[in-house]
Amino acid sequence: MRTKLLTIIAGLSLLIPVLFLLFSKEGPTLLYPFPALMFVPSFLLRRAAVLVPVVLFFVWNPGLFRGEAKIPRRSYILLIATTILSVVWFVVGWRDGLAVQGARYNYWISSINALWIALLWLLFFWGRKEQPSFRANLLLHWVMFAWFAWYAFPFLGELI
Repeated sequence: MRTKLLTIIAGLSLLIPVLFLLFSKEGPTLLYPFPALMFVPSFLLRRAAVLVPVVLFFVWNPGLFRGEAKIPRRSYILLIATTILSVVWFVVGWRDGLAVQGARYNYWISSINALWIALLWLLFFWGRKEQPSFRANLLLHWVMFAWFAWYAFPFLGELI
């Protein structure tokens, strides 16, 4: 029962980064750069898009509800894929970001993303070396989905 409650609390806390969207009325900001996980679904789901990170967190690793300690292999694959795609994202969008948001924004957002990715890799290596634990599994997945909800694949360029 305790693992279910901790998983639910962790998942619902992913709504917190979305609150920064309320302070970003004039476009992407350093505090909330309109991550793709939020920006794209907002076209179809409108305000319900705020639930996307929470739902994906719950669906991605349902073993957390059962207190599973082992990090699923698909999570390692997701980290590798999102790391590579994040680099591609910045390379492709860099020029538009410079033109619209400016150099300061681009450098800060790319640096913040690099820190998130470095933290995730550290957590994954730590998760592989240490004795598997539910708390480590929960923390790792929470950080990953917090990054997706807050900074991953930020909007670079003009708003549509």
